[in-house]
Amino acid sequence: MSALMFEKAAMSFGDPQSPFLSPRRVSELLGLTQVELARMIGVARNTLSAKAGQRKVDQALSPVVRILAMVAEMAGDEQRAAIWFKHQPIPGWAGKTAYDLVCEGKAEKVLQYLEAVRSGVYA
Repeated sequence: MSALMFEKAAMSFGDPQSPFLSPRRVSELLGLTQVELARMIGVARNTLSAKAGQRKVDQALSPVVRILAMVAEMAGDEQRAAIWFKHQPIPGWAGKTAYDLVCEGKAEKVLQYLEAVRSGVYA
C-alpha cells in the first residue's frame, strides 16, 4: 500500500478533534472494549484516554490501522476487514488470526503476509 493510499485509509480511523488515530473508532470497528484494545496493542488502559499518551497510542495503533486498511482494500469494506482480522486463520500460523498475531506483537508478520497476498504469492 502506498503512503498516499495509507493516509487516505487512515483518515477514516482518525480522531476529528486531533491529528491522531482514534482508539474508540478502532475498538468499535473490531468490537473490542478499550481494555481489550489496549492489551492487544500493548499499552496501558489509561494511556488510551490520556492526552499525554496520544502519540504513543498512535504509534501502537498504526500497524492495526494499516492491516485493516489493506484488508478493507482487498475485501471491499471495513466490516469485512474487521471480520477477517478477528476470525480468519492465517495460513502457516497454526490457526492464528491477525488479532492473535497482533496480540503477540507480530503485526509486521501480518503486514508481510498481506503484501505477499496482494503480490499474488499466496493467492
